[in-house]
Amino acid sequence: MTGRSAVSAVKAALKSQTVETPSWAFGNSGTRFKVFTQPGVPRTPDEKLADAARVHAHTGVAPTVALHIPWDRVDDYAALASRARELGVRVGTINSNVFQDDDYKLGSVTHPDPAVRRKALGHLLECVDVMDATGSRDLKLWFSDGINYPGQDDISARQGRLEEALAAVYERLGDDQRMLLEYKLFEPAFYATDVPDWGTAYAHCLKLGEKAQVVVDTGHHAPGTNIEFIVALLLREKKLGGFDFNSRFYADDDLMAGAADPFQLFRIMYEVIRGGGYTPETAFMLDQCHNIEEKIPAIIRSVMNVQEATAKALLVDGSALDAAQRSGDVLAANAVLMDAFNTDVRPLVAEARAELGADADPVAAYHASGYGKKIVAERVGGNQAGWGA
Repeated sequence: MTGRSAVSAVKAALKSQTVETPSWAFGNSGTRFKVFTQPGVPRTPDEKLADAARVHAHTGVAPTVALHIPWDRVDDYAALASRARELGVRVGTINSNVFQDDDYKLGSVTHPDPAVRRKALGHLLECVDVMDATGSRDLKLWFSDGINYPGQDDISARQGRLEEALAAVYERLGDDQRMLLEYKLFEPAFYATDVPDWGTAYAHCLKLGEKAQVVVDTGHHAPGTNIEFIVALLLREKKLGGFDFNSRFYADDDLMAGAADPFQLFRIMYEVIRGGGYTPETAFMLDQCHNIEEKIPAIIRSVMNVQEATAKALLVDGSALDAAQRSGDVLAANAVLMDAFNTDVRPLVAEARAELGADADPVAAYHASGYGKKIVAERVGGNQAGWGA
C-alpha cells in the first residue's frame, strides 16, 4: 500500500470510529472528600444530552451518550431518547447503580440478606426496561460488592449469589442486547472485591453465554498491569465487549483518557486493531470525572486523545513488524511500533474530522462557539447534577 493509500485508509478508519461520552462526566464531581461545583453544569438529563451533543458537533465521532440510572432517571425514557435524536445524538449504554443506597453497605447482589439481593436485582432489571425504551444495546454492570475483613462473609457463597443475579439479568436481555461486566481491583471493598479482575469477569461471562462480555476500564488495574495483554486475550476468546477509557497514576483516578500514559493507550489500540476488535462490536466509551478542569473541553480533549492513539496504531507497518518478529529481530520489531507512536498524527486526524463536517481543532472551536458562556448564563437555579460524594 502506497503512502497516499495508507493515509486514505487510516482516515477512513478514523471516520468510522465512535467514542461514547458519559452523562455523569458533565456533572459536578470530586474526590471522596469534596465535590467541586462549576457554573453551567447540567441540572437535568436533557441538559446533559445537550452538552454531549456539543462534543459530538465539534469532534464528529461521539454520537452516543451513556446514561446512569438513577442519576439520569426520568418519567419517560422514550421521550428522552427522542430528545437525544433531536439534538443529534443517541442514548447509548445504560449503567446501573447498586452502590449508593444505604441497603448496599454490605453488598448488593452478593449481600447476605436475600431481601437486599432482590432489591438490587430489581434495579438491574429496571435498567433493562430502560434499554427497551431507549433502544440501547448495552447494559453495563459494575458492582462495588466485597468485604473489608477476613471472615466478614463467605467468599465462595458471594460468587454464587453473583452468578444467580447475573443469570437472571442475562435471561431478561433481548436478542440484540448485551451485558457488559466491569471489574475493579479494589475500592470501596478493600479485602476482597467480588469482581476484582478480568479473569473473574471472564469466568462469569463465559458461563452466561455470547451476550455477556467483559468491559475493560483502563483505571481498574494494579500498577504495572499489562492491560494490552488482557485486551489481546479477551479478543482471542471473543469476550471483549468494550472499554471505559480514562487515565490513572495511582488508583482509579478517572483522569482524561491518554493524559497519564499516551503510550499505553496506543498499545491498547494496537492490540484492538491487531486482534480484529476495531468494529462496532467493541464499545469505546469514556468513564471520567473532571473535578478541577472545564468539563466539556476535557471530554473533547479525551475524544481527541483516543483518536490520535488510534491513528498511530493504524499506522503500524504490519508487514515490517511481522518480518522483524519472524526473524527474531527484537530491536527492529520494537522500532516499528515506536516509529508509529512517534508520528505526529494531529494533521491527519484534523483532516479526518474536517471531512466528517466537524472541526479540525475541536477545543478551539468550542471556545469560539460561546457555548460555555451561554450555559453559565442560562443554567441558573435548580439543582446541578453530580454524584453526591
